[in-house]
Amino acid sequence: MTIETPVLLVEDNPAEVDLTLIACKQINFPYKVVVTRDGIEALDYLMGTGKYAGRDKKNTPVLVLLDLKMPRLNGFEVLERMRRDPLLKDIFVVILTSSMEEKERMRAMNLGADLYLQKAVDFDEFSAALRQLERQILLRSADNLN
Repeated sequence: MTIETPVLLVEDNPAEVDLTLIACKQINFPYKVVVTRDGIEALDYLMGTGKYAGRDKKNTPVLVLLDLKMPRLNGFEVLERMRRDPLLKDIFVVILTSSMEEKERMRAMNLGADLYLQKAVDFDEFSAALRQLERQILLRSADNLN
């Protein structure tokens, strides 16, 4: 059963998108995954503007999986704008990147990322990371109800 609350995947690499969607299907990830291909499209989705004008903004993603290196608007810029917006600032954001540069990790965390994960080369590791994220989402949702 798919939960209608979306998870937003912001990724410009089609192979990475496919890997993520396959992993989600394999672990029966219960959330609907919405894919945007760059930072501008991601913000349009989140804010209900551009081609997403009219989208129900109350159906805010429970999680954003955010690549850092993208065209038009990078992941740092998206994260910074999300954290400044009262409607978006509390969304759980996971940085998924191939970079393990400490400077980039620190910048992402200082901007308000909740988690910084290196894109796993191993499919099983990536699937396990998705399962762990699902548990964290559920725990966070339960905390918000209390």
